[in-house]
Amino acid sequence: MTNDVEKAADRVAKLRAQIDKVSGPLASAEAELRAAEEVETARRTAREVDYSRQFVRTWRDQADEEANSGDDARNRFYEALSAEPWFAAYVEYRAARYKRGHVMTEAQRAQRTIGEVVTVPDQRFYGAQILDEIVDRLEKESSRIGADFDRELVERREKYVAARD
Repeated sequence: MTNDVEKAADRVAKLRAQIDKVSGPLASAEAELRAAEEVETARRTAREVDYSRQFVRTWRDQADEEANSGDDARNRFYEALSAEPWFAAYVEYRAARYKRGHVMTEAQRAQRTIGEVVTVPDQRFYGAQILDEIVDRLEKESSRIGADFDRELVERREKYVAARD
């Protein structure tokens, strides 16, 4: 049994020697890696600060450009909407409600003019559920497009920060 213990002890000693032989270069390589990572982090931080300074100088122009970039689309939307038969029918329906309101207002004025107690009720408008659903869908879609644009902005910043001078 002593022979087995000696063999195992020799094997452990040889493996420890191998570990000691490799651990020095490994520690050195790890230190180099940490130093390189610190340099890269500092470089990226400096580039992000540079990008941020540039963005702060130009954000108003970019925001105005993006805000105005929808003007043509809005005009096309109104033209397309006006050409839709369902929209024309809905406008006609809502116009009838406004006309009724004007008749009621005129009746109230007439009652006051002749000294009668005003018995004509005020006009009440009821919103149409379909319009709420259209607006909800519109907000979801436009929010999705805005989120895509936000990802593009983040990617632009990341690309700038990651770039080498």
